[in-house]
Amino acid sequence: MSGKGAPVLSVKNCGDLRVAVIAAQWHEKIMDGLVDGALRALGELGIDEPTLLRVPGSFELPVVAKVLAERGYDAIVALGVVIRGGTPHFEYVCQGVTQGLVQVSIDTGVPVGFGVLTCDNEEQALDRAGLEGSNEDKGHEAVTAAVATATILRTVSEPWRKSTE
Repeated sequence: MSGKGAPVLSVKNCGDLRVAVIAAQWHEKIMDGLVDGALRALGELGIDEPTLLRVPGSFELPVVAKVLAERGYDAIVALGVVIRGGTPHFEYVCQGVTQGLVQVSIDTGVPVGFGVLTCDNEEQALDRAGLEGSNEDKGHEAVTAAVATATILRTVSEPWRKSTE
């Protein structure tokens, strides 16, 4: 399982963060699982009113993430799925999305949770989508990572806060 060795993150005092979730529309069942996991994680963290936006596909995630970051969101979660096919398209999309989301985070200083599944087949994606019977919940994990990073960054700008209080 690819999630082996993942840290257990404890995130507190984050209910006031502005968080946006951007989700692609391709592979509806997989995406529904990722979105449900993300929204469940946000609810568990006390973030009751996240913004949820749907974009056509994974390739569109970076541009929307950049605009949201520039509009004052504290954390952004990008959810998508790209499944390998018989052409180089898979590599181009995966590379573009990954580099684009990293660039948004670096340029804006806003953490972007990476919940984009890049899988060889649909079975691998279903196993990571947080659905009943899945071994992993990448939507939930992406939210936790983004919000944990946002709370850490907040302690830099507001040193009187502690990210684990």
